[in-house]
Amino acid sequence: MDVHNFFLILFLILISARILGEVFARMGIPSVLGELSAGILLGVSGLGIIEVNDVIKVLAEIGILLLLFEIGLETDIQRLKDAGTKSIIVALFGAVVPFTVSALASYYLFDLALDISLFIGGTLTATSIGITMRVLKDLQKEHSHVAQIVIGAAVIDDILGVIILVFIYDYATSQELSMTNTLHTTLFILLFIVFAPIFAHLFSHFMKICDEHKKTPGLIPTIIISLIALFAYISHLVGAPEILGSFAAGIALSRRFILPFGMGLRHDECFLEKVKKSIRPIAQMFTPIFFVMVGLSMNLRVIDFSSTMFWTMALIFLLIAVVGKYIGALVLKNISTVKKALIGISMIPRGEVGLIFAEVGRVNGILNNEIYAVLIFVIIVTTVVPPFILKWLFKYEKE
Repeated sequence: MDVHNFFLILFLILISARILGEVFARMGIPSVLGELSAGILLGVSGLGIIEVNDVIKVLAEIGILLLLFEIGLETDIQRLKDAGTKSIIVALFGAVVPFTVSALASYYLFDLALDISLFIGGTLTATSIGITMRVLKDLQKEHSHVAQIVIGAAVIDDILGVIILVFIYDYATSQELSMTNTLHTTLFILLFIVFAPIFAHLFSHFMKICDEHKKTPGLIPTIIISLIALFAYISHLVGAPEILGSFAAGIALSRRFILPFGMGLRHDECFLEKVKKSIRPIAQMFTPIFFVMVGLSMNLRVIDFSSTMFWTMALIFLLIAVVGKYIGALVLKNISTVKKALIGISMIPRGEVGLIFAEVGRVNGILNNEIYAVLIFVIIVTTVVPPFILKWLFKYEKE
């Protein structure tokens, strides 16, 4: 791609995201849907002006990493810990139920091959933490009890999703059920989760000392972006989602992070505010690119709306996709019906994670065009509809 063409593409992405995000916000609709719409309008489903390429993917990845860093920075570790059991229940039910039920439905109801059935199950297991958390931020609910449960559940869900993808991909390519790669990936992810926040927290004190003695401006944003990039790389290296590294870095720098062996290490409020102030404008510029990219990746043209088989499969898988994520919230105890509904709906968006699963299946010849179209339809519906319901439901929620 020519450099001058890239500048035009970047201009279109940023300006359309800002305009449609603002229009949607003024209409009382979550602005993230405006950014998704900008991608759909500019992409293959709309005007066909922009195709997703590696450069856009990299910029989008920076956007989601910065969003997850901000979420980690704002997360109350104690509340996240208190929500731990509930988050685990929501994540496990939200992963096991849609994966198992959709795989069984594919295999027995639609007579699909086992590798195809497993890939469909994996695709419907995914949850997009980016979509949900952006909606919660837009509604200023990112500190609510619901948000803490959802954050914990979505992070666990992402880890489970990667483990399932490794397991399925190994089977699809070798036709053998090997647990070795899956166990290795799981172990590396667990080690990363334990050690990454500790390293980042200790590193933040070094950053604070450097900031007090710096001679040139811009030290904090440079070090923060560098830390996020390093953690994303290490996270990918151990087989975890890149966003897990960014989230871990944010958590470690939050005012609520306490090391078991370092109770005396605390951040002062001024330094934390400095970090937030430095990173916020960068995040506000890059994050919309991610949601536009999700919209660009949604290909409505592959869907044959006149096919009876398409609608049969799509509606059954959509039902499984919704109920499968919702059921984890339903089994929670000592939580109001409205909160259960909010948690369940928050876990439904598939977004970019579902698209990645479907694309891996299509590129490797596991999913044919018809099944790929069904999954794209389910991903689009589960991504676009939940933000509307969340906005409406939060009117009835009492913290």
